Amino acid sequence: MGRHRDTAARVAAAALAALTALTACGDDGGEKLPPCTVCDLPAPAVDVARDWLQWGRGPAHAGAAAVVAQPLARIVDQVVVDGAVEDEKALASGNLLVHYQAPLPIGGTDVLMAFKRGSLKACPPTGGSANSCGSGTWDQLTWGERLYRLQDGRLRVVWEHASDWKPLPDLGGLSGWQPVFHAVVAPDGTVVVPAAHGAIVRLDRSTGAELARVAPFGDAADTFVTGPPTVDDAGRVYYHALTVDPADPWAQDARGAWLVRVDPDGEVTKVDLTTLIPDAPAGDGACKSQFRTPDLPWPPSPEAEPTTLACGSQRAGVNVAPAIAADGAVVTVTRAHRTGRYGYVVALEPDLTLRWATSLRGLLHDGCGSRLMPPTGTPGGCRAGAVPGVDPATNELPAAVVSDQSSASPVVTPDGGVLYGAYTRYNGARGHLVALDAGGALRATYDFGWDTTPAVWEHDGTYSVIVKENAYGAGSYCSDDALCPKSAEGPYQVTQLTPDLDVEWQFTMSNTLACRRDKKGAMVCDGARHPESFELCVNAPAVDADGTVLVNAEDGRLYAIAQGGTVRDSVFLDEALGAAYTPVALGRDGVVFAQNNGRMFVVGP
Repeated sequence: MGRHRDTAARVAAAALAALTALTACGDDGGEKLPPCTVCDLPAPAVDVARDWLQWGRGPAHAGAAAVVAQPLARIVDQVVVDGAVEDEKALASGNLLVHYQAPLPIGGTDVLMAFKRGSLKACPPTGGSANSCGSGTWDQLTWGERLYRLQDGRLRVVWEHASDWKPLPDLGGLSGWQPVFHAVVAPDGTVVVPAAHGAIVRLDRSTGAELARVAPFGDAADTFVTGPPTVDDAGRVYYHALTVDPADPWAQDARGAWLVRVDPDGEVTKVDLTTLIPDAPAGDGACKSQFRTPDLPWPPSPEAEPTTLACGSQRAGVNVAPAIAADGAVVTVTRAHRTGRYGYVVALEPDLTLRWATSLRGLLHDGCGSRLMPPTGTPGGCRAGAVPGVDPATNELPAAVVSDQSSASPVVTPDGGVLYGAYTRYNGARGHLVALDAGGALRATYDFGWDTTPAVWEHDGTYSVIVKENAYGAGSYCSDDALCPKSAEGPYQVTQLTPDLDVEWQFTMSNTLACRRDKKGAMVCDGARHPESFELCVNAPAVDADGTVLVNAEDGRLYAIAQGGTVRDSVFLDEALGAAYTPVALGRDGVVFAQNNGRMFVVGP
C-alpha cells in the first residue's frame, strides 16, 4: 500500500480548459429554449440524508430514499444523454448494451447526469479488426458530466465538463458491453468525475470549474478507472483502477490493480488488490476453466476435470463501486483477471487493511439434479451419472461468478452484512444473489442475481431486500438447442425478500404490447402481442420511504410498485427496447429520474 500527497495535480479554480458553459441550450436534440434565468444561481446545498449522491444513493448502495415518490403522472421533461445511441443499437442488433450513470438529483432543482457524444464506426459484413470498428472504437467517444436545472418545468444545462476518461478496451473481453462513466457528489457539494490514466477530477458544482485533478498513477495511459467512485459521509472518495496491456488487455495478466482512497485534502492511499487476499490464486497460478463444447452434455463423466488456464491477478470486477459500512469498513468485489469463477467479496478496515475475504467458489450447491435444472439424464439436464449439486460446466460445486459485463455492486445491509448479485449460467443465466453476514460468512443465496444491485428498505425494526427477477428463456447451461432446449420466457418479476432471502411478495409483469413514441411524442404500439411480457430493465431499483419500489422495464415503462406487489402507477417513457439495465433515482422532493433509449426522464405529478 502506497501513500502520498498529490499536490502537483492541483489546479486553480479558474482553469476551465475542459469546461463549456451552456446557459441557453435544451438537450442534444438542439431545441431552442428561452434564456436560462436560473443558471447563474448558486447550487443548492447538499443534504446527505435526502439527495441522491452516487450509485445506490448513499455509500452503502441501499437505493433507499427518505421521501415518498411522487405520482408517475407525466413526463416533466427529458434530455438526450447518449449521442451515440443509434450507433450502439446498430452494433448490437437493435439492443443497447451500455451501462449508464444513475441520475444524481440534488436540492429539488438540480440533477447531474453523465453524457456521451461522438459516433462509432460500423463493422463491415465481413468483419473488421477488433480495434478498428464497433466496440473497438469506444475510445473515439467523449464522456462527461452535465448539471441540469429545472426552469418552468424544463431541464436547462448550467454547465458541462468533458472528461478525458475512456473505458477499458473491449477487444473481445467485454463482448460489446460498454462500461459505465459515473460521477459522485461529495458532502461538501463538489462533484468528482473519473478521468484518464486512473485519475479523478474534482469540480465546483455551481460552475463546473475544475478544482483539482488527483492522479495517483501519473500519466500512465494504460491505467483506467473501472467503475463508479463511492464517497463516504466524511467526503473520502474510493474507486478502482486497473493497468492492462493495451494491445491484449484480457489474455495477458493485469499489470496492476488497486482500490484508491482520496481524502478531502487530496491525500491518496492505494491498496494493491493483486496481493491483498492471502488465499487467492497467484496471477500465474493454474485456475480451472470449463469443459469444451464438443464434450456436451456436461459433465463428460463424474470424475472429469476441465482444462486449466493462467488465473491472472486479482482485481475488482469491471463496473463495481465499493460500498462503505456504517463502521467505516470498505467492501468490494474482486476476481481473477482471466476468470470470473475465482472471485471474492472483500471487507477492509477503515485503515484499509484486510478485515475478511470470502471466496465465491463452491458457495452454491444447486447444480445438477436440483430444482433449478431439468432432471439429470434428460435434455437440459446434466449427463446421466453426474454428481448431484455440481456445476455441469466444471464438475465442482458452483461458483458465484464475478462478470465484467455486469454492473452489480455490493450493498451493505443495516446489520452490517453484504449483498452481491453474481452470475451463474446453469440456472438459465439468472445468476444468484449472495447474502453474507457481518463477518463474511454465508447467510443465504437466492436464485437470481444477474446484474443487480438490490435495494434495501428498512421498516418495522427489520429490512427487506428488493431485486428484479427475470427468466430469460435460455438453455439451462449451454447454447445447444438439442442438448439444452430453451425454456419458456418469463415470468419477469420484482421480488421482495427477507434478510434470509425468503420471498415476501412478487410483482409479475403483464403488459404484452411493444410501443414507441413517434416524432410528435405520440405513443405508437406495434399491435403484436408479447405473451411473455417484458424483462425488468433495472440494475439498481429505488425504494421510497413507504416501501414503494421504482423500476423500469424493457416495455419502455417506469413502474411504481406498492408493498404487496401491486402497481401503484406507471408511465411510458420512449421505446420498448432490449438493453443493459439502468438505475432509477429519487429527488428529495419525490420526483423520479429514469432512463430509456439513451435519454434521461424526469417524472412526477
